[in-house]
Amino acid sequence: MHTTPTQPRCFALLPCAGSGSRAGGAVPKQYQPVAGVPMVRHALAAFRAVPRIARALVVVAPGDGALAAQAGFSVADCGGATRAESVFNGLNALLTQGVHTGDWVLVHDAARCLITPTLIDALIDACLPDAVGGLLALPLADTLKQTDDGGKVAATIDRAGKWLAQTPQMFRIGLLRDALAAHAASGFAGITDEASAVEAAGYQPLLVRGSARNLKVTYPEDFALAEAILRNSRP
Repeated sequence: MHTTPTQPRCFALLPCAGSGSRAGGAVPKQYQPVAGVPMVRHALAAFRAVPRIARALVVVAPGDGALAAQAGFSVADCGGATRAESVFNGLNALLTQGVHTGDWVLVHDAARCLITPTLIDALIDACLPDAVGGLLALPLADTLKQTDDGGKVAATIDRAGKWLAQTPQMFRIGLLRDALAAHAASGFAGITDEASAVEAAGYQPLLVRGSARNLKVTYPEDFALAEAILRNSRP
């Protein structure tokens, strides 16, 4: 049964159980330093700066104490084999902690460590009056190519109406939990982000314009770029 509080609250959920193998390094990328601080802490700092975020929950792998000793945020060691499973387990953890199904959750990739309070506020402003919720995204600006099996161009894809999904992605906790639950038996096959699960449930998430700054640190060279942006944006 879904419960909706009189004034729904907003919670942040950051899945941090992945290995981040493409980034290299001896530890998962979310724990690697950017400008002297573990990447995940930059993202958490942005959410802390938004008064409408009631609390942030970081989902780590079972037995992972890398974050547990750091004060200032909640940790749930219920991470799964996939990002979708970690999010699903994290949502259930929030519900066992007294969060209502009618509350909102903003799921955010720790690898997007350049997220800003302004972008988070913009997403909340856009989604609160919406029946479904939505996500930060950017219209595709580059020409999109499709390759054949030999790595040569097979076609140029029309970029009109195409967007690059970012995070946070904001939905009612109960709606998102149910949307993900429908794919649990298949190991969440085909679910690449929260919006894809919500879309598969028959809903249309809202696209809220994000920022090129909100890049996802994926490869080793991305760390230097993220660090340069962070250092240049400091007062």
